[in-house]
Amino acid sequence: MKVTKAQAQANRAHIVETASALFRERGFDGVGVADLMAAAGFTHGGFYKHFGSKADLMAESASCGFANSSESLGEMDAAAFLGHYLSREHRDNPGQGCTMAALCSDAARQPTSVKQAFVAGIEAQLAAGQGHHAQEATAAQGARAERIALIAQAVGAIVLSRSCPDDSSLAEEILEVCRADVLARLSRAPDA
Repeated sequence: MKVTKAQAQANRAHIVETASALFRERGFDGVGVADLMAAAGFTHGGFYKHFGSKADLMAESASCGFANSSESLGEMDAAAFLGHYLSREHRDNPGQGCTMAALCSDAARQPTSVKQAFVAGIEAQLAAGQGHHAQEATAAQGARAERIALIAQAVGAIVLSRSCPDDSSLAEEILEVCRADVLARLSRAPDA
């Protein structure tokens, strides 16, 4: 039975969404094409009808993950978002969480197309956090630097916390200390 163009596009989108969650959960190298396609409900043989390579899918799934995060960021203010981001719930669910925290280390070892998807995604996160900062060039530069520092601290906190055993008091302490620090910094920032 021939698949319509619309159905083929829907199938591809479903594969990308499935891959995005699986890659965040297991890492880029922790998921094979056969396992990925099975999880999406398709046969292994259909993969190359949709993608030229696994790297193509990795880049597209990273972009998908960043887009989903941007939607979440747009729905709440920065303090609420960072409060949730630096929570045990987010830490314990990498498949539904942040692409940066789950895959930055993996992306560093991947082809340029994957790294470019991360550059675009990180830039989008920085732009989404721009809010109502002053328009003056110097203030904008300072605000961007502050957003970079906040993102780096939040991502680093999740990565460090995930590296600890689940029952480790240090895992929770890292989240608590960083959550308190970023929320305090946000409350002091002009136009936050």
